Amino acid sequence: MKLNIVRDSTGIITAKLIAEKDNPQADVVWGLAATSLLVLDQNGMLEGYSPQGVDRIQPDFKDKNSPTRWVGIDAWETAFIVNKKEMEKRGLPVPQSYADLIKPEYKGLITMPNPASSGTGFLTVSGLVQLEGKDKAWAYMDKLHDNIAMYVHSGSKPAKMAGTGEVPIGISFGYRGIQEKKTGAPVEVVFPKEGSG
Repeated sequence: MKLNIVRDSTGIITAKLIAEKDNPQADVVWGLAATSLLVLDQNGMLEGYSPQGVDRIQPDFKDKNSPTRWVGIDAWETAFIVNKKEMEKRGLPVPQSYADLIKPEYKGLITMPNPASSGTGFLTVSGLVQLEGKDKAWAYMDKLHDNIAMYVHSGSKPAKMAGTGEVPIGISFGYRGIQEKKTGAPVEVVFPKEGSG
């Protein structure tokens, strides 16, 4: 038997699965955001299976149907991955909050994942809406957009770019930033004061 593995960003995998709905190509989906799994479930695309021990998983981290149609494997949170050397070169402090990111001195120094193709990007936008309410969050994101150097396809790429200094500040998920730091990148992982998605 041949195993084919397809890896891509959340939005791309979700779109691919939906496009293949009438002729499914995937047998197993691993590591997709719960928001996408809910969409797949609403479209009748997930088959239930309750393995032994699924009852020990907290209800918030699994489907409530029986048999279970999806189970979470981990949780992610938004963080800023900041290259300290690049910030020192510019004489700028490491941002500590979402409010800091919209200051004019950070213009063109930030990258983040595109929320249309990346689950991490969507998580960031969703988190801001949950923290601030819809109107304030969208007004904030308009200001943040003015400081964004580029939007990227992947949720982990902003952390990698900050690690190399390509872009000094990457909005990413915290775990990826911690991995960059462990490999020796001169980064600080900042969980914003206001909270994280």
